Amino acid sequence: MIRAALDVVTSIPSPPVSSFTINVFSWNLTIHYYALCIIAGIIVAVFMTNHRLTKRGAEPWVVVDIALLAVPLAIIAARMYHVATHPGFYFGEGSDFWAIFRIWEGGIAIYGALIGGAIGAWLGCRWTGIRFTAFADALAPGLLLAQAIGRFGNWFNQELFGLPTDVPWGLEIDSENPAFPAGLEPGTLFHPTFLYEVIWNTLGVLVLLWAGRKFTLQWARLFGLYLVWYSAGRIVWESIRIDPSEVYFGLRTNVWAAIFGVVLGLVILIVQKRRHPGLEPSPYQPGREWNPAGAVQSQDTNDFVDLSEPPADAVAEGTATSTVAAK
Repeated sequence: MIRAALDVVTSIPSPPVSSFTINVFSWNLTIHYYALCIIAGIIVAVFMTNHRLTKRGAEPWVVVDIALLAVPLAIIAARMYHVATHPGFYFGEGSDFWAIFRIWEGGIAIYGALIGGAIGAWLGCRWTGIRFTAFADALAPGLLLAQAIGRFGNWFNQELFGLPTDVPWGLEIDSENPAFPAGLEPGTLFHPTFLYEVIWNTLGVLVLLWAGRKFTLQWARLFGLYLVWYSAGRIVWESIRIDPSEVYFGLRTNVWAAIFGVVLGLVILIVQKRRHPGLEPSPYQPGREWNPAGAVQSQDTNDFVDLSEPPADAVAEGTATSTVAAK
């Protein structure tokens, strides 16, 4: 049955367009599907992180305050990482230096985004009082789902595909596309690495949600598992991609980054388990806890406790009663 279903699939077509134009106040605005995929992923990650962080007692939508710093730094660092690992695209003879700033054409790296986003999230957590480890664990599933959504942007751009293949689910690439390898016949199919990563990441979201509940992974250990899962898959997909990349010691730059991601994730899992065998007491840093409006904290307030002196006649009556009882 599975084989019969695969025989029906001839190939995966690429979208015929990567953008569309709308007129806004007599100004033509070009909207790129790549950007829409990234934005959709960010929105999903924010909603998921807010839900998970709020369940632990954090102020609703405090994640937005953190995202205001984390998201811009993540995008900037992602672009810087891409440019640094693809210098031939932007520097040297015949290259277009200004293409560095045309981010809508594609070219952001998730490992750069993780570095910049981590810095922004750390600053945001310091600002809001949220524990950085609690935020990282709340973010992990949503971040992986956001990456799955973002990969559809590569499909719209017809980029970052894999080796030529004859599998039924091979990806069609326009032979006039600049990314189409020279020397290959038009109609050649390629491994849809974007789809492989979408499936892997989506499955990873389920694994993270299950493992987080099953083993109560806190103190950034769930984020460590995210790094291991995502990076392990990335090693495979990156190894079959044919887009230009710097190669060191026989491996593409992002393969090395993925290997480092696996190692870092394992270190976080092991070290944090030893340092923090118990549960996080709160999603907030000590002394920065959030008290919802209307909540009563008996240790911090005198509400509902009568601390005034009793009337003089009540004191006299009480004294007389005590004397009679003594007799």
